[in-house]
Amino acid sequence: MKSLKKQRRIQVIAVAAVALTLSTALIGYAMRDGINFFRAPSQIIAEPPGPSEVFRIGGLVEEGSIVRGQGKTIKFSVTDGGAVVPVTYTGVLPDLFEENQGMVGTGRYINGVFEASEILAKHDETYMPSEVVDALKAQGVYKGVEG
Repeated sequence: MKSLKKQRRIQVIAVAAVALTLSTALIGYAMRDGINFFRAPSQIIAEPPGPSEVFRIGGLVEEGSIVRGQGKTIKFSVTDGGAVVPVTYTGVLPDLFEENQGMVGTGRYINGVFEASEILAKHDETYMPSEVVDALKAQGVYKGVEG
């Protein structure tokens, strides 16, 4: 009788270990596309990512760089004060998107141009994503809001 109980415990522990391993593997597999790393323009120029890597870029929209093309395609440049990265985006830009304002874009860096699939802009006059603020502070070009 004791050996049957012992055998059942071992089976339950083995099944639980297999289930835990399988669930951990499935969670890791599901999250592989959902993680987007943030990079500043200086980091992109210093170490260009591969064309298949999806990541986020952030900085200030360079003054005089917005060019509206045919249809919904927009070209502009993003800077962190140390480097400038050209960006193309096809779609409707947020209403608050403008020159010399903070932005964050998600997409790929292909042939020296960041091809954005999503653009986010500030939501009020004082907002800037913390990652962009940190990158601008590292470059020494951040001008905080007096308050």
